[in-house]
Amino acid sequence: MVIRKDIKAGIVFVIALVVLIWGLMYLKGLELFKTSRTFYAVYDHVNGLVAANPISIRGLQVGQVKKLYFDPKNPQKIIVELYVLGDYPIPKNSSARIYSSSLLGAKEVEIVPGDSKVFAKDGDTLLSITEATLGEEVNKQLLPLKRKAENLISSIDTVATIIQQVLNKNTRENLVEAIEHVKQTLGNIAHATHNLDTLIGAQRQNLSDIIINVESISTNLKDNNGKISNILTNFSNLSDSLAKARIPYTLAQVNRAIANLDSSLQKINRGEGTVGQLINNETLYKEVEKAARDLNLLLEDIKANPKKYVKVSVF
Repeated sequence: MVIRKDIKAGIVFVIALVVLIWGLMYLKGLELFKTSRTFYAVYDHVNGLVAANPISIRGLQVGQVKKLYFDPKNPQKIIVELYVLGDYPIPKNSSARIYSSSLLGAKEVEIVPGDSKVFAKDGDTLLSITEATLGEEVNKQLLPLKRKAENLISSIDTVATIIQQVLNKNTRENLVEAIEHVKQTLGNIAHATHNLDTLIGAQRQNLSDIIINVESISTNLKDNNGKISNILTNFSNLSDSLAKARIPYTLAQVNRAIANLDSSLQKINRGEGTVGQLINNETLYKEVEKAARDLNLLLEDIKANPKKYVKVSVF
C-alpha cells in the first residue's frame, strides 16, 4: 500500500506540532507525561508575582505559577493557580508563601508543608502567606526610628523654646551678674585661704606651744588622776551631806516667815494696827508729830529753867 504524499505530510506536521507543544511545555516547566496537580491560593496582594514564576518545596523547584486572576466573587482577592509536578505529599494545612528570592525582587512561591495527616488533593486551596518586600522590611525597621527621631526633634524644639523663653535679656543679665558674684566669692575664698595659710605659717610656733601645753595639761590630769578622784569623792560626800541636811524644812520656815512679813506689810498698807494708823492716818501722824515737838520744847525749857520745875527744900 502506497502512502500518499499528503498523508505523509500530515503525519509529519502532527508529529512536529506535538514535539513543538511538548518543547514549549517543557520550557515552561509543564511536562505532559509526568504526574501533575493544580492547587489554589488566595491573596490580598501578590507583590509582583507573575505567571511562570517558580514554585519550590524545601528549596527544590517542583512547578510554576500557572495563572493569576481576580476572584469573581470578591474582586478584593487574587487567586493564584499553582501547577505542581510529581506526587510529593503535601499536607492539607500547608501554606503557599510568596517571597523575594533575591535582592532584585524576583518573586517565587514556596510551599511550606504543614503538620496535618490529611494530604491535599488536586484542586484544593492552600493557606496563603505574603512575605514583605525588602523595602517594606526596611520601612518596618526604620518606622520606629523615624518616630523616635520625630519625638526627639519635637523635644529638642520644646527645650530650645523653653531655653529661649528662660534666657531672656533680664535672665541673661542676672545670670552674668550671678556668675560675677560667684567669681568674686571664689576670689574671696582664695584670699581668705591665703590669709589662713599665712596666719598658720606665722603662728606655727605658737600652735606648737599650745599643743605642747595641751599635752602637758593632759599629762598632769593623768598624773593627778587620784587627786581628782578624791575631789570628786569629796564633792559626792558634800552632796550627800546637803541631801541629809534639813534644807527643805529650813526653806519652809523661811517661806513661812516671808509670808507672815508680807501679811504684816499688807495690814500696815491697809492701815490696820498702831503702825498702820501711824503711817496711813495723816491726822494721827500730825498729832504725834506735834506731841513730839511739844515734848521737845518742854525738854528744852526744863534744861533752860530747871528751877522752874524742880523745887529743892533745905532743912
